[in-house]
Amino acid sequence: MTELSSDSRRVEIEYCTQCRWLPRAAWLAQELLTTFETELTELALKPGKGGIFVVRVDDEVVWDRREQGFPEPTAVKQAVRDRVAPGKSLGHSDKVSQEDVSP
Repeated sequence: MTELSSDSRRVEIEYCTQCRWLPRAAWLAQELLTTFETELTELALKPGKGGIFVVRVDDEVVWDRREQGFPEPTAVKQAVRDRVAPGKSLGHSDKVSQEDVSP
């Protein structure tokens, strides 16, 4: 059982209810759950206030709207992937693989 808890990967999307950003948070949650269906153990939507839109992986902030603007799904997927499944290819969304190719 200890092995399962060490492999626990929880994503939390905190969104502003005053700004009505639930649909945006839910859509991003769907994108992450579809991409990381076997890697994530939990995905939570957390209502907040004051313009917040933050994505966390195991309590580490990987995207903050106030610092980085609203995320494109690809950018969040890459940030989540780097923490939960570093070797996982994101297919056509994975721009890094194209940049690493030498001429």
